[in-house]
Amino acid sequence: MKFKFQTSLRQKITLGYYVVAILILGVSAFTFEELRRVEEKIFLGERISELFDTTLEVRRFERNYFLHGQDADYLENARYLSKIRGLMEKDKSDFVVLKASQRIAALHDEVERYAELMQAYARIIKVDPLQGASLEPHIRAMGKGIVAIAESMNDTERQLVQSSLTSFRKILAFSIAGVALLMIVVGQVLSRRVVHPLKEMEDSVNAISSGKRDKLLIPSRDREIISIIDAFNHMLRELELRQKHLLRSEKLASLGTMLSGVAHELNNPLSNISSSCQILMEEIEERDLRAQRGLLEQIDEQTMRARNIVRSLLDFARDRQFSKESLSLEQLIQQTIRFIRGEVPTKVAISIDIPTDIVVVADKQRLQQAFLNLIKNAMEAFDGEGTISIAARRKKSGEGDEDSPAFFSGCRVEGDSVDILVMDNGPGIAPEILPRIFDPFFTTKDVGKGLGLGLFIVYEIVDEHNGCISASSEPGKGTTFLVRLPAGPVVASVI
Repeated sequence: MKFKFQTSLRQKITLGYYVVAILILGVSAFTFEELRRVEEKIFLGERISELFDTTLEVRRFERNYFLHGQDADYLENARYLSKIRGLMEKDKSDFVVLKASQRIAALHDEVERYAELMQAYARIIKVDPLQGASLEPHIRAMGKGIVAIAESMNDTERQLVQSSLTSFRKILAFSIAGVALLMIVVGQVLSRRVVHPLKEMEDSVNAISSGKRDKLLIPSRDREIISIIDAFNHMLRELELRQKHLLRSEKLASLGTMLSGVAHELNNPLSNISSSCQILMEEIEERDLRAQRGLLEQIDEQTMRARNIVRSLLDFARDRQFSKESLSLEQLIQQTIRFIRGEVPTKVAISIDIPTDIVVVADKQRLQQAFLNLIKNAMEAFDGEGTISIAARRKKSGEGDEDSPAFFSGCRVEGDSVDILVMDNGPGIAPEILPRIFDPFFTTKDVGKGLGLGLFIVYEIVDEHNGCISASSEPGKGTTFLVRLPAGPVVASVI
């Protein structure tokens, strides 16, 4: 069994946070270490400065002793010399950082010789002032050497601290830039790994809403994305099934209406057949073969008429896959009206103005259902008498709607089209209701007198044919529905 690894958005986001946290911690640790080194150099600088200041104090008390000859100045000089020795011994390892081992050794030797000369001077000056005075230049020169060595160490230390601070500033700037760059990279990776699948899913949803796909594609292996897409596809399948059930329910309702009309339509040929049979039975002994042949031809003609009516009804009622064919629009509308002729009120007139050469490429059964719903919707709007007019014209590609009502412009199809108008002079539709008439389950009828699916089904069927539908109405003056479908070939084919 092959194991299929699945990632998740949560893992990716968490990983991104961890990477950023590690980067910040790494830069922080590096910065802290650099700061510690700079701090050590600053502390070293303080000790070097203390050593330098001590050498200056040695020189100060040296001058005072030479000027005033007081033993207190000599003792202070000796004390500061001892302090220099202690500093050199105590901070010997730190001075290695300054690469000052040779200078420390030289300073140590100079301090020792200087101390010996000062001791000798202190003994001789009281016994032989001339000889003591001869030592003064040597002591002063040696004191200057001690101060010079300490000063050079102090300058070296100051330069080292300055260079360390400059280096630290550069390192800090590069670190901040590096962290910012890495965070941008991490952000881009997260965006590609997290946002990109969501964007693809959004595009798929938009494609589904425009009818270009029947399900969402899986743009990612992330568990969350897969779960959402599976749930969404399941919902689409359920909606498709529900829509099919709704179509079936509406179709059955239309079929019930049609049965009454078909029964009325069948009554005429059956009556003719019955009358012809009775005449034949009464005149069977006669030899008028021409009259009998005429009656038999009439029976055959009416039988074919009844069979075509029943066949049309069966075609409408039969469940079958969506299948387009070239249809004569005029014949399609005529046949549709025959289905419901028995339901048309006596005071309601239906007129048809459709050129015989107009052809549409459509599923016959579903398009008939759409026009049945539109005609029924118009009939139900009348309280008494009224007129339903059905007209059509062919519209060429690129031809504008300048001379047409404003609501035509909101309905567009590519290429040549056929504009079908279903108009009535009924009470019309209120302006606040008109934008909602194609919504599913929206109805202004009383409870139990309609589900509000008729016009929604019409909208779905027209959209299924890559067409569009719009409506215009003015209260008290009637309603007009525009059905715009892609045009078929110019020459009509027989249904």
